[in-house]
Amino acid sequence: MTPKTCILVGAPVDSGKRRHGCIMGPDSYRTAGLVESLTELGHTVIDTGNIAPAQVSVPAPQANTHAWSETIGWTQSLSDAAERAIEQGFPIFLGGDHSLAAGTVLGVSRYAQKQSRPQFVLWLDAHSDYHTPQTTDSGNLHGTPVAYFTGKDGFDGFPKVPHPIPEENVCIIGLRSVDPAERDALQRSKIHRHDMREIDEIGIVKPLTAFLDKVAAANGMLHVSLDVDFLDPMFAPAVGTTVPGGATVREAHLVMELLHDAGLMTSLDLVELNPFLDERGRTATLMVDLAASSLGRRIFDRPTRSY
Repeated sequence: MTPKTCILVGAPVDSGKRRHGCIMGPDSYRTAGLVESLTELGHTVIDTGNIAPAQVSVPAPQANTHAWSETIGWTQSLSDAAERAIEQGFPIFLGGDHSLAAGTVLGVSRYAQKQSRPQFVLWLDAHSDYHTPQTTDSGNLHGTPVAYFTGKDGFDGFPKVPHPIPEENVCIIGLRSVDPAERDALQRSKIHRHDMREIDEIGIVKPLTAFLDKVAAANGMLHVSLDVDFLDPMFAPAVGTTVPGGATVREAHLVMELLHDAGLMTSLDLVELNPFLDERGRTATLMVDLAASSLGRRIFDRPTRSY
């Protein structure tokens, strides 16, 4: 295993939905031992601390849109931070709700463009987050980042996306809660999408390895966005969008170990952790363990946890 320089970027984004708590996510990952886990694997860890949103004032496109200007501010500051971080090493973005991925994907894709390499995104999530501001009923912007970075309309005031991620370069695994408007849009798109019924029928390895083969063939850069609700809430209760029937701990570790084996991942989001809803920190600890698996921890190295 080649040691990496892991750049931790704290993103206490809590504007993407109305239920508060994700603001505490970055420090919970630190408390759960992320730095120590990665250091034990031989990586160098640089913690850049938590960033803040840019100050923005932009009218929301519709009345029910929640925290429009604040989320634009986060997208601006995170895209700049992501571009800086990936120039230094392997960035890990500590969220924060999933609206942060609008900024992280934009930033790393700018760097990929400079390298003349295509950007790919693996979205591990119960939701597709493919709403636009015009199609979302809730007005919660954590349900829109995939639409944003693939170049959909309706994000007035957000940073421009000069090189949208091609839909065929996006793969969503773990789907089990998709609104009708999103489902229709997904079916018209070229996004690779795999719901939990498919995972139950054929397993998680086949769709993942097929996508990784595409990344490798294109010499692509791979951003992985891991949402807590990818996991079944039985194992990871600290999320405000619990959907039963998610990935097991074994499936999740398998995904992360396969990502490490492939050697293609160039940046990582850890999102939607709401410590206020956790049980003695076990969700934060599991997310840290998954990050460690993606960076080289093998099953025989895994510590026994006591809660």
